Amino acid sequence: MTTIESPGRRLSAPRLARLRDLTLVPAIIVLLIVGALIDPVFLSHNNLVNVLQQQTELSLLVLAETLILIGGRFDLSLESTVGLAPALGVALVIPAASHGLGTEWSPALAVPICLLVGVAIGAVNGLLILRFGLSAFIVTLGMLITVRGVQIGVTGGQSLFDLPPSVMYLGNTAWLGLPLSIWICAVLFAAGIAFLGWFRHGRAVYAIGGNVDAARAAGIRTDRVMYAVFMVAGLLAALAGLLMTGRLGSIASAQGNGMIFQVFAAAVIGGVSMNGGKGTLFGALCGVLVLGLITNILTLAGVSAQWIQAVYGLIILVALIIARVTTGKTQDS
Repeated sequence: MTTIESPGRRLSAPRLARLRDLTLVPAIIVLLIVGALIDPVFLSHNNLVNVLQQQTELSLLVLAETLILIGGRFDLSLESTVGLAPALGVALVIPAASHGLGTEWSPALAVPICLLVGVAIGAVNGLLILRFGLSAFIVTLGMLITVRGVQIGVTGGQSLFDLPPSVMYLGNTAWLGLPLSIWICAVLFAAGIAFLGWFRHGRAVYAIGGNVDAARAAGIRTDRVMYAVFMVAGLLAALAGLLMTGRLGSIASAQGNGMIFQVFAAAVIGGVSMNGGKGTLFGALCGVLVLGLITNILTLAGVSAQWIQAVYGLIILVALIIARVTTGKTQDS
C-alpha cells in the first residue's frame, strides 16, 4: 500500500534542516562576546580578518572532507596533499639554488601543476577505494604516508623560498579590504551549498551516503559520482596548499602536518555524520569558525599552543556524545 505524504510533512524536513544549520550560530555569538571580554583587541577589524584568513586553508579542507563524508567515505590524505601539491609545483619552477629541482620550468606553470597533483592524488584514492574495493581508512592512511614521504624527498627536508608571483598573489592580495583567500573560500562554499542543495548530482551524494545500494537501484552511478568527489576534494586540498604557501611566503617540509585532526573536529561539531548521508556545508563552515574563534581566544588569553590540540580532541568527543544522545543512534566503529 502506497502512502502519500501531506504537503506540510514534505516541507517540514527542509525547514528542520535549515534550523539544524543554525545551531552553531549562538555558539559563535557567545564566543564573540567571551573574546571581547578577554581582550578588547579581539573584536578589532584586523584581528577578525586575521582569524578568517588563517582559517581559509582549513575551511577548504573541511569543504573537501565534508563532501566525502556526506558520500559515506572519508580521506585522511588531504593534509599531505596540502604539502606535496604546492611543493612539487614550486620545486619544478624555482632554481636549484632556492632548493628547487633544477628544472626551472615557466613560473606560470606552478599553480596548474599544483592543482593537477591534487586531482591526481584524489583520482588514485578513488580508484583504489571504488574500483578495487579497498578500505578507505587503509588506502588514505597509506596515501598520507606516501605523499608525505614524497614531499620530504622533493624538498630535501628544507623549506622552499623564492616563490613565483602567481603563488604569492593568491596568498597576499586583498580585494575590497579582504584577503583574496577569504573571497575564494566564500565563493567555493556558496558553490558547494548550491551544488548539494539544488543539483541532481549533489543530491546523489546524499543518497549514496545514506544507502549506496538504494542509490544504485535508483539509477545513480555511485562509483562515478564518488570518483568525481574524490578528485574535487584533492583539487580543493591543493588549492588550500597554495593559499597557505602564498600567505606564509614559503613551503615547509611538514606543511599541512596535523591538519586532518582540525578538519574532523570542524566537520563533527558542524553536524556532519561520520556514517554518511547527513550534514551540510554551512554547518561545517560554522564548525571552522568555532575552531578559529576558540584558537584565537585561547591565544589572546595566553594559553600555551600545546594545549590547543587537546581542546580539539575534547571538542570531537563532546560532539560525538551529543550526536549519540540527540539522535539515539549508535555510531559505526
